[in-house]
Amino acid sequence: MTDFSAEKVVWTSRVRDAYGTIVELQDEQGKASYYTVENEFDVAGASYAALRPEQDSSVEEPELFKIVQSSDGELELVTIEDDDEWENVSELYGELTFPE
Repeated sequence: MTDFSAEKVVWTSRVRDAYGTIVELQDEQGKASYYTVENEFDVAGASYAALRPEQDSSVEEPELFKIVQSSDGELELVTIEDDDEWENVSELYGELTFPE
């Protein structure tokens, strides 16, 4: 079982260091959207970023993405496809940002 516990989290800044605090993401149709990098962290051998849409201040929860390194060494933000992984990361991020 993968250990998604708050004690195992390492805060990082790879995306911010590489691209700054605002990143541009493109959807499947090539439409660009801009996001503020809220937080980045490593846990359970993987890296994640919490991004908040620049143009939509009504969004309460940030969007979570997995940070992967492409074959050419560039960092990429990808959608978390695995439902269990997304649930674990989402729950962990909630615990980290809103501790009881």
